[in-house]
Amino acid sequence: MARLTLLDWPVLRQLRGADPTGRGSAVTSARTRSTVPRTSTADGMAESICPYCAVGCSQRIFHQDGKVIQIEGNPESPVSRGRLCPKGAASEQLANSYLRQTTVRYRRPYATEWEDLDLDTAMDMIADRFIEARRKHWEDEDEQGRSLRRAMGIASLGGATIDNEENYLIKKFFTAAGAIQIENQARI
Repeated sequence: MARLTLLDWPVLRQLRGADPTGRGSAVTSARTRSTVPRTSTADGMAESICPYCAVGCSQRIFHQDGKVIQIEGNPESPVSRGRLCPKGAASEQLANSYLRQTTVRYRRPYATEWEDLDLDTAMDMIADRFIEARRKHWEDEDEQGRSLRRAMGIASLGGATIDNEENYLIKKFFTAAGAIQIENQARI
């Protein structure tokens, strides 16, 4: 780094240069001039939806070397118009946290330790249990012969970490499967 001379002082740059009010180039340091936005060095940008609530704010996610480096609001979104709440703006920490679980964790009944499962095994276990619960608790009609067509052994309790469209599809799926206990923040 070069040594500063008397002529490099901001006041003297202001008086000698084209910035007499001292609001622009006269008071801008070399370090500030060399600073570039993180997004300009990104390998790419992907559009996504904020995972925190059912509003569905659109995000622009910038990545570099396989890591999220910046998340900002998408100005083209009719929902959020480029704005994010504090949680949405800080969702980069969610993606890059060392505490983030990236594998399926399973604790067998009466076990004291968690184990890793591959995704296919976990999905098969969930599907088998869902089908078995539906089969075991299916009610076709009541005592008077009235049609029920419901499964009392399955229910859905959703959260706000998926958007309204996904909540709508979950509601349709569980209704088609015969569930009547379906609760979600989206209140579809």
